[in-house]
Amino acid sequence: MSKRAAIQHIDFEQWAHLAQQDPHTFEQLRQRLLEAYIARSSSTHQDRLRRLQWRIDRLREQASTPMSACVQISNLMWDTFDQLGMAYKNPDTFQPEKCPQADKSAAVLPFKSR
Repeated sequence: MSKRAAIQHIDFEQWAHLAQQDPHTFEQLRQRLLEAYIARSSSTHQDRLRRLQWRIDRLREQASTPMSACVQISNLMWDTFDQLGMAYKNPDTFQPEKCPQADKSAAVLPFKSR
């Protein structure tokens, strides 16, 4: 079965029901499905896909609501799409480190011991 065919066989209603009735099992199956998809990808893309999925998972964990997570993931997608557009329009001068997403920084706070 191809990757696309496997994704097309996901029944949204069944997954939504499972997420409501048994969130733990839903999460286990979601992770297995994602890992299987990544594992079937070319070896040159697997590392990048795993890093992207890690980032998405952190956004989901930190979001206060599922809708907030959806918005943040959507923003990540559009930021990446904008970078792709800049690279396409100006391939000789495009500098990924100067993209708006790369300008974000944060202070690293030390952990307090109890």
